[in-house]
Amino acid sequence: MVMRFRQRTGGGGGGSKRGDLGRIMNQEKPHLEWLHRFFDAYYARRPVNATFVGVHEHDGLLPDFSEVGLGEAVAEMEESLDTASTDDLGFVENLDRRLATGFLRTQLWEYGSAHGPLGNPTLYTGEAVFGVMSLFLSDYSDFSVRAEAAVERLDGLPALLRQGRANVKEAPASWTRRAIRECEGGLAFLDSGIAHLAASAPSSPTVDRLVRASRAAAQAFSDHATYLYRDLLPADVESYTAGEEALDLAIREAHFLQEDADEIVRYAEDQMAVAKAFLDEHAGDFGASDATGAMAELAEAHPAVDGYLARYSSEWERIRAITEEHELLTWPDHPIEYVPRPEWTRAAAPHLYFLFYRSPAAYSRPPLHRYLVTPIEQSMAVERQEELLRANNNSVILLNHVIHHGSIGHHVQNWHAFRAESRIGRMAAVDCAARTAMPSAGTMAEGWACYATDLMTEFGALTPLEAYAEKRSRVRMCARAIVDVRLHQGRMSFAAAVRFYEEHVGMSEAAADGEVTKNSMFPGGALMYLTGTDGIHELRREMSTRPGFSLKDFHDRFLSYGSVPVALVSEHMLEEVIDE
Repeated sequence: MVMRFRQRTGGGGGGSKRGDLGRIMNQEKPHLEWLHRFFDAYYARRPVNATFVGVHEHDGLLPDFSEVGLGEAVAEMEESLDTASTDDLGFVENLDRRLATGFLRTQLWEYGSAHGPLGNPTLYTGEAVFGVMSLFLSDYSDFSVRAEAAVERLDGLPALLRQGRANVKEAPASWTRRAIRECEGGLAFLDSGIAHLAASAPSSPTVDRLVRASRAAAQAFSDHATYLYRDLLPADVESYTAGEEALDLAIREAHFLQEDADEIVRYAEDQMAVAKAFLDEHAGDFGASDATGAMAELAEAHPAVDGYLARYSSEWERIRAITEEHELLTWPDHPIEYVPRPEWTRAAAPHLYFLFYRSPAAYSRPPLHRYLVTPIEQSMAVERQEELLRANNNSVILLNHVIHHGSIGHHVQNWHAFRAESRIGRMAAVDCAARTAMPSAGTMAEGWACYATDLMTEFGALTPLEAYAEKRSRVRMCARAIVDVRLHQGRMSFAAAVRFYEEHVGMSEAAADGEVTKNSMFPGGALMYLTGTDGIHELRREMSTRPGFSLKDFHDRFLSYGSVPVALVSEHMLEEVIDE
């Protein structure tokens, strides 16, 4: 079943082929030309990101991390910072300049650190595999056009992986293990994935070239995996710490928070204590002695196999009905369809950063967005069906796949973002190979999705047990912020961070290891959940005291800014009220 949002009047369109690169520059406003050059350089240097964003001029290219390529990229970023205007340009122009210069500063740090191309092996494997997969995740153009671009990227893949071997001579073992898994995913995709794609396409010389190119690329992945196992894994670097300066840079120049790192930790610790006390106090409401026992019941409530896929659609419709009944926000026209993960992705996905919901492209969007759910089929063994149904139970479907991602959370926020006046706000939250297009999107994108779950709890969309379980999610959110800060300050080791997640959140060792690995690679990338969510709640409380406050108007206005930091949106919305 295809679920459609209702059409909202007003707002911009989906963008031209070049999207916000459209050359409608006013020569009397050189700051517009500066932003245009910023985007030109961004997409040219990050061609895989460009594909995900929907700017398709670079679809046949992969990033250039050679010594020359890295030097040119750094020089471009430094020159862009040096030439940024300091004039007062108006709110939207000031906002985009502020976000762009913040991005450049954080990228310059990353390019000069072991967290970037000079030390992170997953950067190369992720870009290599998603460089090709990104071309087939949506039908933005004819298959033959996308296949031609895939052939070009497959031909360039060996060079990209060689650059990785030249640049990364030592790395944390967990990063190397993740890169090895991504090689396994890449090999699976180049084998069965390409075979499925080729079999489903009309026979043509382009398809033949795609199959041949995939074989050569598979050899490159195999050679690279050998290097990772034999040479890089033993060259383990114990330190995962980015350092306090880098962490502060992310807090100030990506999220634009006023609080410092220690203040964020103190707040997270206080909030985690409150959430844990609630869990302890109310476990008995569900006939259990602790939170784990109370929530064990959630796995038992799941649809039957023949009603599994329909459950996603029915819950989506129910959340829309609740939202409209209470006039919480305007639902847009942004069709989405829940479908089983396609055959061509299934062998590779378990090894990759493969998302159920990947943000639609900001530009060149297909008319229908596919949400890829775990396939559960009648042909599976009964034991496997039961295992998957328990893992994808009613609560998971509602909270994760509907509220947080597919409806009022990410998908609604993305629709509004694509129509924002801010050009960075339109594209920053698009999911790319390993993270969003710009870190500055984090507090808005993840903050809103978590806030949306709180909102649905407030308006009765959850069962009492599901609402109780959200307090465990709150504990996890707080724990992420604590680990993010303490790990990069050097005050918590990798092993201690794993234990912290196990003890306080109830994660398995494997899940905790994966969480800390991601935390360690992206300083400031985990604290955005708590600071974003609570920043929205704080703004709502403040705005609700003003005359004429309407929850619907507040949400619509808030979302209209696009995927930009919550702190900057709050600052401007409060100033607007004062000015009035």
